[in-house]
Amino acid sequence: MRFRPTIVVPAAGLGRRFGGPTHKLEQDFEGSTVLATTVRHAIESQLPVVVVTTAALAPSVGRLLATRDIVVLSAAEAARGMGATIATGVAERSGAPGWLVLPGDMPLVRPGTLLAVASALEQHPVAYAQYRGRRGHPVAFAAELYSELIQLSGDDGARRVMLRYPAHGEEVDDPGVLMDVDTAADLERLRKAAGPVPAAE
Repeated sequence: MRFRPTIVVPAAGLGRRFGGPTHKLEQDFEGSTVLATTVRHAIESQLPVVVVTTAALAPSVGRLLATRDIVVLSAAEAARGMGATIATGVAERSGAPGWLVLPGDMPLVRPGTLLAVASALEQHPVAYAQYRGRRGHPVAFAAELYSELIQLSGDDGARRVMLRYPAHGEEVDDPGVLMDVDTAADLERLRKAAGPVPAAE
């Protein structure tokens, strides 16, 4: 694929709704963690990847990515919300031809889905994955929206930008685009959807 937008993985939220002593992104998933599985699938797409996270979560992806591909936010920066986290990732890859936003708590999104949405971005300013007509992630933005994306803040993510431009839904056969982890029940549902973890040989 010649058109290679960057996948931005925002992974700096507090995950308060999950509860418990361990962050939702550090929960066990497919022999790894929720965050590491999400990032591994992103890497498997062979598109460039940048993860924006906190010092506490960075080690879980440190074995998967080079240091230059992991942006560590301070607690104060992370508290500025999902929008600011996305803005940081976009600014880190300012020369990219576009960006796919893949939240760190979506470990079932398939590499092929990422490529399908990336391809749609060649024809549309905003594109997103949809499954059976329902909008999901990743959401992708073309390079011409850079100046708006780097001004994002708060917890609405990039919703305001999406509302301002025609957005294309790329239909994919991937229910994972609708499945994230907010609660312990969500995590169990995703584990069941993923199936059993293969035994180590």
